Amino acid sequence: MKADAKELPLEIMELQMGPSHPATHGTIKFNLKLEGERVLDCDVEVGFLHRGFDKSCEQATWTQVIPYTDRLNYASSLINNVGYALAVEKLIGVETPPRCQYIRVIVSELARIYDHLTCCGMAASEMGAITAGFYMIEAREMITRLVENLTGARLTVTYVRIGGVKHDLPQDFAERVKQMFKTIRRLLEDCDRLLSRNRIFIDRMSNIGTISQESALNYSLTGPMLRATGVNYDVRKVFPYLVYDQLDFEVPLGTKGDNYDRFVCRIQEIAQSMRIVEQALEKLPVGPVWIDDPRFVLPEKEKVYNSIEGLMHHFKIIMEGIQVPPGETYFAVEGGNGELGFYLVSDGGGRPYRVRVRPPCFIAMGAFHELVKGHMIADIIPTFGMVNMIGGECDR
Repeated sequence: MKADAKELPLEIMELQMGPSHPATHGTIKFNLKLEGERVLDCDVEVGFLHRGFDKSCEQATWTQVIPYTDRLNYASSLINNVGYALAVEKLIGVETPPRCQYIRVIVSELARIYDHLTCCGMAASEMGAITAGFYMIEAREMITRLVENLTGARLTVTYVRIGGVKHDLPQDFAERVKQMFKTIRRLLEDCDRLLSRNRIFIDRMSNIGTISQESALNYSLTGPMLRATGVNYDVRKVFPYLVYDQLDFEVPLGTKGDNYDRFVCRIQEIAQSMRIVEQALEKLPVGPVWIDDPRFVLPEKEKVYNSIEGLMHHFKIIMEGIQVPPGETYFAVEGGNGELGFYLVSDGGGRPYRVRVRPPCFIAMGAFHELVKGHMIADIIPTFGMVNMIGGECDR
């Protein structure tokens, strides 16, 4: 005689998942409680990269912090550069020239495209749609080559400076961007045909990892994680910086707050970022790309090599650091994954007294257990991919 289903014993299994780089992207470990393959609870350990970004910055001069910011969300390091520089400039009380502001917008949006292509391409690949993953990585490589042509580096670029940028755009930059965007749009159209009507992809993404607007706000989520629920919050619109208020673009929104909405929001944001870059290049004014203030900007190399005044000026800034007025400030920009904020305290010296970064990835991982409860083990990886956790940013 068969036993009644209600009388069957309930066995809860505890399982540790990760850290494993192909699935949990580095240091993350999930302590799972499972009933069969269904997730009852998930305790997230973000792990450590042993980097100590905040404290490392307090041992460096204000300018030496810039390479450290590259290594936060290294998929969009240019946005990190811009956010930190704007925070320091707010403390100093200076505003960069118009051409510099437009260049910072251009490089920030290129970094956002790179970030979203990485996220969506890898998420598709992890679910078996490796062709779409290859197409997006092909598009990402085009961004990488353009960034390398501009900055001299592919990933950790250290391009932005306090008071400006390292150097102006190359002469053929606008033409290269035009040709690149033409190819990227074609590649994204191919990905759309591969995924948007693919039954497997839709079933794996739709109604998985759902979070309500109320819960998203309670967890302080920002970026595509929040906008996928329908909340229209974008730092570029709500607290405009640089010249974003002079450019025309839309903020893509979702409705259900699930993995599919997050994926679509990112893809649509790529289109909006290309639109922003094209407008910025069209409106790009002539002029200098750094402020004319010897207290904060290094002298030209010709003066360093040929005059004692230039040499002394160079050495004082390099060895002692720029002297930032005492005070404290918080400045946020719209990073690839949401609000990226820098809280800085200056005691008037050449080094930051305190540095604290608000990393959107770290905030988002605080809500991850809510996203996977009640779903299957197989749903953990697509959901984690749509959070787009970056270990360098998550490290505390």
